Amino acid sequence: MSVHDELASVQRCLDDLIRSVGRLEKQVGSGGLEMRRVRADTNHLRESLALLRETAATTTAPQTRPDLVTISDTPYDPSLWVDTDDEGLGARDRRAP
Repeated sequence: MSVHDELASVQRCLDDLIRSVGRLEKQVGSGGLEMRRVRADTNHLRESLALLRETAATTTAPQTRPDLVTISDTPYDPSLWVDTDDEGLGARDRRAP
């Protein structure tokens, strides 16, 4: 199954859970600490699934390759390097230590 199918399946199960918690809340009452915790946990699951769906939507988007840059085999113009020193060899008009 694809990620989209799995998320849809989880959403259906979560909807069933929310309905079941609602029915249970009517029978037991919503004043107890335990019921409030179950309701809060159910709401957290709903929020977490929404965040997961957003993340999955952005990560499953097709990855595009960056445009390739061709590098020529011809030598660079030597005038580009006139004002630089040879790295590690010292300056041209001085001796290395």
